[in-house]
Amino acid sequence: MKVEMLATTCDKKDCPAIYKTDRGTILVQGETPTDHGLNIPAHETLVEIPMDLVLKAFGDQLG
Repeated sequence: MKVEMLATTCDKKDCPAIYKTDRGTILVQGETPTDHGLNIPAHETLVEIPMDLVLKAFGDQLG
């Protein structure tokens, strides 16, 4: 898989980030919340990122 960073919140590698892949998918790096109260299947996870990161990565494409 080839990965290209679209946006991050800092210059380090351990910050929330959004990447696009050559598979036509998006990868999200962020915190794993535990207080959501949702029933998530074992093979999936939730990742929490700042909304400004989403806007930075996708901007006007969201409308």
